[in-house]
Amino acid sequence: MSAALDELEAIVGYRFRNRDLLSRALTHKSRLFDCSGENLSANERMEFLGDSILGFLVSELLLNLHPDAPEGTLSKMKSRLVSEAHLFTVAQALGIGEFLILGRGEEMSGGRTKKALQADAVEALIAALYLDGGMEPCRAFVEKWVARDPAGTGPNEAFVSDYKSSLQELAQALRLPVPRYSTVEERGPDHAKTFVVEVRLGREWTGRAEGLSKKSAGQEAARLVIEKLGERDR
Repeated sequence: MSAALDELEAIVGYRFRNRDLLSRALTHKSRLFDCSGENLSANERMEFLGDSILGFLVSELLLNLHPDAPEGTLSKMKSRLVSEAHLFTVAQALGIGEFLILGRGEEMSGGRTKKALQADAVEALIAALYLDGGMEPCRAFVEKWVARDPAGTGPNEAFVSDYKSSLQELAQALRLPVPRYSTVEERGPDHAKTFVVEVRLGREWTGRAEGLSKKSAGQEAARLVIEKLGERDR
């Protein structure tokens, strides 16, 4: 098991002073039934702590990244980032399923591939980092693994403001028509297309932007209209 812990530490980028914390974070309760005579602890209590730490750090990051975003928008982004579905993608990127310490029954039922077990282990790992090294290792972990896409090549999409939703909410507040989006141009080969999307808000307000996907172009177009509306208010 020591070699496996070495490998996970290298992936995470942190070396534990107390290896027992890391082992406990990876131990599912099913293991305790098989080893009743051993001094083992499961990771359920650590999941509880890790969930709270993750929520705090994600909130902190979102506030710093989007100082002008409304509370509702921040809550939506946070919900996506702390969701089981997203934590499962983080677990897959870490390969955490390979390191889980399971009981025989859970092993035979495919526990290593279960979404909930892997997502819970990510939260428990965050708790282990906190208990071993304080908040800074946790913050580094969240910034590297939670706030980036699964390949680690750029910001996670959930950390980008949902400008389309914000524009729709703003339009409702100002009693303007529902924003209408249209793809006005596509350029480049199929494997590397660039899309130009335009959004119209009534007759007066328009925004046009390009991106590597229709979604990213639409978000940028919406941001431009929000910016124009803000300038009008000033």
